[in-house]
Amino acid sequence: MHSRNPRKLRKAALLGSACLLALTAAGQADGAQATTAQVWITTADGGKRLARGDDATFDGSAQPVDIRVDTGEKEQEFTGAGASVTEASARLIGGLPQGERDALLADLFSDGQGDGIGLDYLRQPLGGSDFVAELPYFTYEDQQGSFSLARDEKEVLPLVRAAKKINPGIRVMGTPWSPPAWMKDGGKLEGGSLKRESYEEYADYLVRTAKAYAEAGVPLDELTVQNEPLFETTYPSTHMSAAEQADFLRVLDGKLTAAGLDTGLFAYDHNWDKPEYPLEVLEKTKDVERVQGAAFHCYGGQPEAQQQVRDAGERVFFTECSGTDSDDPARTFPDTLKWQTENLVIRSLRSGSETVVLWNLALDAKGGPHFGNCGTRCNGVVEVEGGKAAKNAEFYSLGHVSRFVDRGARRVGSTSEGSGGVQNVVFENPDGSRAAVVLNPTDETRRFSVTEGGKSAEYELPAGAVATFTWSGVPEE
Repeated sequence: MHSRNPRKLRKAALLGSACLLALTAAGQADGAQATTAQVWITTADGGKRLARGDDATFDGSAQPVDIRVDTGEKEQEFTGAGASVTEASARLIGGLPQGERDALLADLFSDGQGDGIGLDYLRQPLGGSDFVAELPYFTYEDQQGSFSLARDEKEVLPLVRAAKKINPGIRVMGTPWSPPAWMKDGGKLEGGSLKRESYEEYADYLVRTAKAYAEAGVPLDELTVQNEPLFETTYPSTHMSAAEQADFLRVLDGKLTAAGLDTGLFAYDHNWDKPEYPLEVLEKTKDVERVQGAAFHCYGGQPEAQQQVRDAGERVFFTECSGTDSDDPARTFPDTLKWQTENLVIRSLRSGSETVVLWNLALDAKGGPHFGNCGTRCNGVVEVEGGKAAKNAEFYSLGHVSRFVDRGARRVGSTSEGSGGVQNVVFENPDGSRAAVVLNPTDETRRFSVTEGGKSAEYELPAGAVATFTWSGVPEE
């Protein structure tokens, strides 16, 4: 039902790997040179940001803190990393001077040149969300019988197409915040529920949306049917119980099939704290092949809850988390780098997720434009202000994965100290290379080793720093 297309190019940071492999092979031929891991590091003070660190050679001894890599233990595949081109994000990025905009998009989406981190997964609001650029909120059919993507065509879709031109491998998930108001029991976008007698009409609406997006050059690879279905609020939102969602997914599956669309469906799209919801939906739709798994957010519960869905044989996507300012603004970068790397990258991926997807791609210095509950504290992957774009810690927490882990990579076994200690997640790329994301969340420099095949590479990681280690395969001498 789904496909994964390996990227045409390796990440920009790996352009030197061909030379490394050649040197390693020559060393193996004469027995003179051990395998070397390249290292990229981001420090808590921001002094180093995805910067090349000292190499780590597999010629040392295992340390008391040892990351033992076991590629015989194969877990989920990696599908992608990214964020959402909300209308707010599109307004900000689209308003940049052309040179600044082009450079920013290259940094975000390019996977083969310069400083690009190769983001390749976008979760797109279908209609209005709390991060519209201006009121009113909207759907694509506010008046029954008058369907149009005109508002998205003003700013959102041109930017998504520009991203896909840079990185054709980008996959897109569509997510509505509300059905059109005339389909709901309260007659408005804010809160309420989808009327049962409107299931067929809403399914038809989503099929029209998927077709229109494809015609606009942005096919929807995956789809969830309701953002945060247990949260009704003052912006577009809809309550939908697990039983109601399961029933609606059956209707939608039939409509998508009749339309010849292969869009995958994911349940839930809400917080870690209610895993029983997606488990119920998936149990009730277990005979519907198109329903592939569940999507999760970060605003409640713990990432390990995802493992219950993975253990049930279903796929797991992590699809939303908004960065926020720390109480002390000077702490925002280190706090965000640490929290997001620990929870959204390491713990989430170790708990079965195939994706790391943040919320807004761009926001301004006040966390806007927005019309929701964020106040002035929300952050995007980048901040756009005064005609300039600055990279937040979110850019680097994503980049430590997206720049080095290719779609189709498999997570492999690795030992980890867990909460309070040096933590990691390790992948084997389709070409056999390895990528290990390592976090030191402590307040002091920590020494550790990475061990595979009986060979160990020693390293010291500063307090609060993140590093990605890449090496060509099973270390040899």
